[in-house]
Amino acid sequence: MDRLLQPGDPAPFGIENEAGASPFVFACDHAGRAVPARLGDLGLPEAELSRHIGWDIGIHGVTRALARALDAPYVFQPYSRLVIDCNRRPGHAQSIAPVSDTTPVPANADLSPAEVRARQSEILEPYHAALARLFDARRAAGRPTLFVAMHSCTDRLRSNGIARPWEIGVLADRDWRFGNALIAVLESETNFTVGRNQPYTVSAETDYTVPVHAEGRGLPYAEIEIRQDLIGDPAGQAEWAALCGRLFPLAAERSGVLAP
Repeated sequence: MDRLLQPGDPAPFGIENEAGASPFVFACDHAGRAVPARLGDLGLPEAELSRHIGWDIGIHGVTRALARALDAPYVFQPYSRLVIDCNRRPGHAQSIAPVSDTTPVPANADLSPAEVRARQSEILEPYHAALARLFDARRAAGRPTLFVAMHSCTDRLRSNGIARPWEIGVLADRDWRFGNALIAVLESETNFTVGRNQPYTVSAETDYTVPVHAEGRGLPYAEIEIRQDLIGDPAGQAEWAALCGRLFPLAAERSGVLAP
């Protein structure tokens, strides 16, 4: 088949402040909600594309400001997770979701192997290759790296309607060096209900970015979930960027993961 991405479509990844001096590196797997022109609107109304199934609402604004404040590199995925979820390994049932939080996605039904491959090779793989190049370059230069995968989550799923009490969740799989310190700092410095592996968990079976780039390289890391109703507007995004900009370095210091 012809290429999926055409002139005028966004590039398959964005990267800002690549040479930033900070040990922190930030990534957003679900920063945007772009859809390739060839896929139209995926067969969905705007009200569906704009809700949490289409992207991680608010997290791009938080992370862009946070990365600038800390002088940190930031890599992000501009395409909707409904086109392909860049935090799912290829072949995972939710990599190209036929249904997301009760909403059928017509453009994701009955895809041919060539259509699946186009989304993987033109969107998912370039994004992860950009992350790999960044980490490889930092390692070659002897630069310490603390990776934070930034996400946001809905305050309640349509499928069950249950309110989520956590303002922020800190997620990890095997390596909790930074995650444990960050939870302790959040609990001492804020009044938040902090979720440990809530509202999701991280594993090699369910996730892709952290297992490949953090656990796979032995990098200290955490995956973050900020509740979307708190960062849905610029004021909330600025507030959370400032908060994370203060607390993340404090947690890094307490964890000792960047000590020589």
